[in-house]
Amino acid sequence: MASNVEAPERWYLALLGFAEHFRTSSPPKIRLCVHCLQAVFQFKPPQRIEARTHLQLGSVLYHHTKNSELARNHLEKAWYISQQVPQFEDVKFEAASILSELFCQQNLVDSAKPLLRKAIQISQQTPYWHCRLLFQLAQLHTLEKDLVSACDLLGVGAEYARVVGSEYTRALFLLSKGMLLLMERKLAEVHPLLTLCGTIVENWQGNPIQKESLRVFFLVLQVTHYLDAGQVKSVKPCLKQLQQCIQTISTLHDDEILPSNPADLFHWLPKEHMCVLVYLVTVMHSMQAGYLEKAQKYTDKALMQLEKLKMLDCSPILSTFQVILLEHIIMCRLVTGHKATALQEISQVCQLCQQSPRLFTNHAAQLHTLLGLYCISVNCMDNAEAQFTTALRLTTHQELWTYIVTNLASVYIREGNRHQELYSLLERINPDHNFPVRRFLRETLKMSNAEDLNRLTACSLVLLGHIFYVLGNHRESNNMVVPAMQLASKIPDMSVQLWSSALLKDLNKALGNTMDAHEAAQMHQNFSQQLLQDHIAACSLPEHNLISWTDGPPPVQIQAQNGPTTSLASLL
Repeated sequence: MASNVEAPERWYLALLGFAEHFRTSSPPKIRLCVHCLQAVFQFKPPQRIEARTHLQLGSVLYHHTKNSELARNHLEKAWYISQQVPQFEDVKFEAASILSELFCQQNLVDSAKPLLRKAIQISQQTPYWHCRLLFQLAQLHTLEKDLVSACDLLGVGAEYARVVGSEYTRALFLLSKGMLLLMERKLAEVHPLLTLCGTIVENWQGNPIQKESLRVFFLVLQVTHYLDAGQVKSVKPCLKQLQQCIQTISTLHDDEILPSNPADLFHWLPKEHMCVLVYLVTVMHSMQAGYLEKAQKYTDKALMQLEKLKMLDCSPILSTFQVILLEHIIMCRLVTGHKATALQEISQVCQLCQQSPRLFTNHAAQLHTLLGLYCISVNCMDNAEAQFTTALRLTTHQELWTYIVTNLASVYIREGNRHQELYSLLERINPDHNFPVRRFLRETLKMSNAEDLNRLTACSLVLLGHIFYVLGNHRESNNMVVPAMQLASKIPDMSVQLWSSALLKDLNKALGNTMDAHEAAQMHQNFSQQLLQDHIAACSLPEHNLISWTDGPPPVQIQAQNGPTTSLASLL
């Protein structure tokens, strides 16, 4: 009798062992693994083994093959059978979790949601799975841009974690909610939430890596919150703490001891991903502050680390980090007068977006905006207008919308004969435009100076200098243009340097300073020459044809053309 009971276990374990051997072979032998698992059903196994085998088959097919229909069939059977077996939580909820992922991959979100809701409803006595399924449903709502529902679920998760005594996972739920509130710009709710999170994180005594990862999450939110508000100077202590925190994490060894509370079995991000994220927020800070060489240095480090990680890890977040880093460095190149390199990096973003439809959906507007900025830099104004118009059609993000519209206004100004379009655009940007421009610029200068926004300060100074020059106030103009030139050289901002040197040449000529006028003219000539050479190099690249792309996914191949088709015209 005893041998009859043990028999199914012996053959099952043997087949399972073979399946696992084939799955973990190098390279994996998935077909043989699937055959071994399918053989289990020939023995008419009991429900527990039947459900578990359906789960294993569904998981292998989902993760290692393109046969999603067969994977779905096995996962649905695992979910259905496991609900009839008492105390079979792991199989039941893992089946629900993977099946809902598969539904989302097939764009069947309306099938995934009720499945997850039911799994959440019946998992309240299983803390780990209840929390994991809540996170999963919140993520699904986030991907659908339903941030209100996602925030509600994260709030439910935080309260549940508090009740089951998991302050660590409570902090993860609250920090995730804080991240979504920042995305929604609900700043009044963000402040008290971040304050509460700070207290929970500092008071929590547990695994050192988990504690430090919570601190990284908390500090990343604080830093991005400051940067969103343009508070580049105020954020420095926070950013320094974040950089120290990531250094601490890199020296800690992963503790193999499992937490005693099953609700604590979560990680926010792997250490290596956190490291790239800290580089990314440092690049964002350097860009806003106008430390472009520093931004370049940290971008190079981050991209090098990303390339290494992507060899071993196909996590979609790595491609997202890569695209955001490239978006920042492309703006950097355009400011420093490296248009050809910027264009090649725009092409890299296109390639990354070709590999992931979701990535393209999330970054299409930014990609067309970058192409619009490139078009302005090479004086292709019609293409710039088309790119910005496309970007406006693709974005719902308020800040990006304002940025695009402002750049479109600059296109109309430079074209000189688009007054009607310009005025209607200005009306949309700021309906209340009854302010004196000179005072407004002085306010901008005061604010940007207070927060070390070097590039904004340099632009404000040179524009004020130009206004004073036109008004005939040469002394005041000189007081503005000289520091603008110094600041622009420090960044370095090629357009502001070109503009400042042209003004200095005219100013010194008007003041009778022949030597200084000659020196400024020579500087202007050098900057013009550098920009002209870069302009020709950029327009000669096959990637230059991207300026004509305004519809659908990025073009797969870019045909070479015979040479530059645009003139440098006026770079001012």
